[in-house]
Amino acid sequence: MQLQGKAAIVTGSTSGIGLAIATRFAREGAKVMLNGFGEKDAIEKLRRGLADETGVEVRFSPADMSKPAEIRAMVAEAEEAFGAVDILVNNAGIQHVALVEDFPDERWEAVIAVNLSAAFYATKAAVPGMKKRRWGRIVNIASAHGLVASTQKAAYVAAKHGIVGLTKVTAIDYANDGITANAICPGWVLTPLVQKQIDARAAAQKIPVAQAAEDLLREKQPMLQFTSPEDLAALALFLVSDAAKTVTGATYTMDGGWTAQ
Repeated sequence: MQLQGKAAIVTGSTSGIGLAIATRFAREGAKVMLNGFGEKDAIEKLRRGLADETGVEVRFSPADMSKPAEIRAMVAEAEEAFGAVDILVNNAGIQHVALVEDFPDERWEAVIAVNLSAAFYATKAAVPGMKKRRWGRIVNIASAHGLVASTQKAAYVAAKHGIVGLTKVTAIDYANDGITANAICPGWVLTPLVQKQIDARAAAQKIPVAQAAEDLLREKQPMLQFTSPEDLAALALFLVSDAAKTVTGATYTMDGGWTAQ
């Protein structure tokens, strides 16, 4: 129970990486504010199930991460309900793929808003309380694309590079206020969304699903193995623990060697 007595917000946590992190934090004793999109009844079942399993308070905010006012309201709600926001995990993200010349203006704005600006607004809202209590942990989920690029991902790559920069500045700004800020850069993570990509590739090329998965990995990673959301949750747990109290401004890759090349 490393996080007993702490409270966390994890954005984009109704599925995938965010849900794995929120689940691990709750199992370690932290009160958790979930956030994300999805069917209302399914989210309530998820929230209630996590609360029942862990015995901690679990809430849900439907805040739209593209809207600063809703982000501020989410942080304020968590502070009122939990008494503090000790941990902030900026995980929410969306994607759009197109050549720069074909990239729709509205999709650029949306990707930057959700993947980058949301992290800034959430951090800005959470930091004053952390600073007052002289304890805070901020973990930004970036990507291998925060360090390197891939074709047709202008907005996503720009946003994730921005997240790495925001992480470093936040770490420096609050280095002596008991607050740390770090970024995690995953490579290929086996989420339901990625599994759909694999299945589609297998169907289109008429090859086994296992071969399609290996081909996908081989395009980027020397290590032909997916990272799991639970692997990333374990790293996030370390970064918010007391053992990492002097780890700040760091970028942790968990990418099967992708960015080592």
